[in-house]
Amino acid sequence: MIGERFELGQTVATPGALQACEDANVSPSSLLARHQRGDWGDLCEADRRENERSLRFGWRLLSSYPLGSPGEAGAIVWCISEADRSSTCLLLPSEY
Repeated sequence: MIGERFELGQTVATPGALQACEDANVSPSSLLARHQRGDWGDLCEADRRENERSLRFGWRLLSSYPLGSPGEAGAIVWCISEADRSSTCLLLPSEY
């Protein structure tokens, strides 16, 4: 997907998500860009369809990005945009 599909609003991140990104040498802004393009990361097909419905109807959006190399256990960072698109947060699943 190319281009921004929705507004992120105010972007925030938890200290845990920022540390996980730093440890994995991943830019938080790259995850936000993927999320905004509609690259939902590592979600099942049902959750991907729900995000597409959420774009149409103005509901909350969720992306999930594993930070390790393929086949390597690593942290997972979630990206959640609020239904009103006022804010988007990067966080660890354990911080939800």
